[in-house]
Amino acid sequence: MTVLAASRRPAAPSTVPRRRPRFSPTATIVLVVGAVYCLVPVAWVVVAASKSPRELFTSFSFLPGSGLADNLVDLATYGGGVFWQWGANSILYAGVGAVASTVVSAMAGYALAKFRFRGSDTLFAAILAGVLVPGIVLAIPQYLLLAQLGLAGTTWSVLLPSIINPFGIFLCRVFAQAAVPTDTLEAARLDGANEARIFTTIVLPMMAQGLVTVFLLQFVGIWNNFLLPFIMLSDQRLYPITLGLYTFLSRGAGDSDLYPLVITGSAVSVIPLIVMVLLLQRFWRADLLAGGLKG
Repeated sequence: MTVLAASRRPAAPSTVPRRRPRFSPTATIVLVVGAVYCLVPVAWVVVAASKSPRELFTSFSFLPGSGLADNLVDLATYGGGVFWQWGANSILYAGVGAVASTVVSAMAGYALAKFRFRGSDTLFAAILAGVLVPGIVLAIPQYLLLAQLGLAGTTWSVLLPSIINPFGIFLCRVFAQAAVPTDTLEAARLDGANEARIFTTIVLPMMAQGLVTVFLLQFVGIWNNFLLPFIMLSDQRLYPITLGLYTFLSRGAGDSDLYPLVITGSAVSVIPLIVMVLLLQRFWRADLLAGGLKG
């Protein structure tokens, strides 16, 4: 009875004091310097977008100007509104490419994490090697292959190379290993579910928070990509924003009035990325929290 009574007593609170995180001045200074380094160019673009061509070259760099409304109107009407066509192209390339890349990465990462087949380790090692290969090395071979297929200079020449993302496959493999229990998969198979149903109804919901991260990284990467469209596209109507602003800058070498348009277009092109991060931020927080609890 004494042993049972003792076992039922609540455990005494631990007397070991918890260590509080120490304030590190060095780490704080490094973070502040890094934040300033990243935010100063953004602040300059926002301020410079409000200046007229004359104010851009004569006023203080971080002093707001009076030409924001005129710059926006000129940007919207230049070339018959070609800037908005470039924006629509960027949304198409980044949106469709990121969705397709996330689905392919999820399937490949899940297969590499939960299936054992001959050559799986070699295949995963090849994918990791692909992460280390710069995009500029692959751009010319991709152009030659797509030219042989008759797809160079089309929308597909920008979409297809962006679907396979080695880093996304690597992340999805890590997410699948951590978030998808093998026992759950075995139970679903015993209940008669096929692999397609298991993947769509069980695996994808479990990996959803991690897939948001993959989608956002790929969306930003495609949106900011310049080299691939520069090599693949020759029709100005198919340009994304990055390549379109480059043409503005090239023409501005002989016309200083185009510089405000380039800067204003750069500022406007960042807005979709900010909106995307704000909309998906709560999924990122949940993903980080889940990772911390699993650790």
